[in-house]
Amino acid sequence: MNNNWEAVCRLWNIEPALAGLALQAEEETAEVRERIRDNAEKNFLKVLKAFQDSGAGEYNLSSTSGYGLHDPGREMLEKICARIFKAEASILRLQLATGTHALACAMFGVLRPGDLMVSITGTPYDTLMPVISGGKGSLAEWGIRYEEIPLNAEGKPDRDAIIEKLPADTRLVLIQRSCGYSWRPSLSIDEIEEIIATARWKAPGAVIMVDNCYGELVEDREPLEAGADIIAGSLIKNPGGAIAPGGGYLAGKKDLVKAAAARLIAPGIGEEVGPMLNHTLTFMQGLFFSPLVVGQALEGAVWAAYLFEKAGYEVLPRWDLPRSDIIQAVKLNSEKLQAAFCKGIQKAGPIDSAAVPVPEMQPGYRDPVIMAGATFIQGSSIELSADGPLRPPYAAYLQGGVSAAQVKLGALLALDEVNKIAGV
Repeated sequence: MNNNWEAVCRLWNIEPALAGLALQAEEETAEVRERIRDNAEKNFLKVLKAFQDSGAGEYNLSSTSGYGLHDPGREMLEKICARIFKAEASILRLQLATGTHALACAMFGVLRPGDLMVSITGTPYDTLMPVISGGKGSLAEWGIRYEEIPLNAEGKPDRDAIIEKLPADTRLVLIQRSCGYSWRPSLSIDEIEEIIATARWKAPGAVIMVDNCYGELVEDREPLEAGADIIAGSLIKNPGGAIAPGGGYLAGKKDLVKAAAARLIAPGIGEEVGPMLNHTLTFMQGLFFSPLVVGQALEGAVWAAYLFEKAGYEVLPRWDLPRSDIIQAVKLNSEKLQAAFCKGIQKAGPIDSAAVPVPEMQPGYRDPVIMAGATFIQGSSIELSADGPLRPPYAAYLQGGVSAAQVKLGALLALDEVNKIAGV
């Protein structure tokens, strides 16, 4: 797209002066984006090898209804998933409605009344807090204790505080890899490995769980390779490849995955039940394509970070820094500018591109949330999307994009809309 930015601006009625900044972004980020492509190819080959080593065949593309007993597609998918994440076992199910649902199944599978759970990465993502300390059905209602260890001044895990404050009798340690809706850096696998080692030293009997949402296939290792016991995520994020219509996954030690499956379905039935309902092919394809889609999203995020940074906005991470998830945060410091950003992203999508995002209360959130998602799959954040809670610093969290070209267009439209409100 190096020579087409003036044409893009004309076609989408973007301020022509932004074409020069777009071209600058194209040139300056080229080397960083090339490194991302190299890593995406490496992860793609890893996924391909997992399919081959698992022995996937055409008969595995068939599906079941009803109970889903002996579903050959589901069983193969879970075998492949376990290989990709270096797990003893996995469950990958349409019946897991969200990433929060997958995490909740793992928590309830591990924890029992009187047990202690500790988040060592500060306050978890908004939708997870009602699971922990909300009303009906929460961990608190079952007598499960909860503590958290705040992040340090740089927004990183506080190793000294973990050493000082993590109780030896902790049953479950939670690590959130992504920034979520917090203005803090996401965690690299190396950082996760370091704090897992610290937590193991202080609480050797604890189960270490990593919320892996938005981080899958971004780096060349996954949290289980860094010492985690179980991970969880959503299939309308990275590992669904923008093709899976819903679902989630858990992967890790076999006994922990079985415990989570018992919570998901029922004790005594667990992982044996769960029909794929004619979605096996899309799950297979989504998982297969996911490293390449993640790579495209990351390339676009780097480009968008450069664009907004040069326009005078604070971004996290900065365009030239290593990435550990697909999220690109832009601090807008204004409810109106946040809405304008989301409007621009909405205009870049294939579905409902003329719609204007408005904030509203969403299940599990403590503040109204504005969400842009002109996507084929409702709520998909591996497709191009952006959202953010209506609270300071009024940041917009950009994520996804099946093509870097679409992310670039979305970022340019977002900046154009923001400039109109800011009077630039």
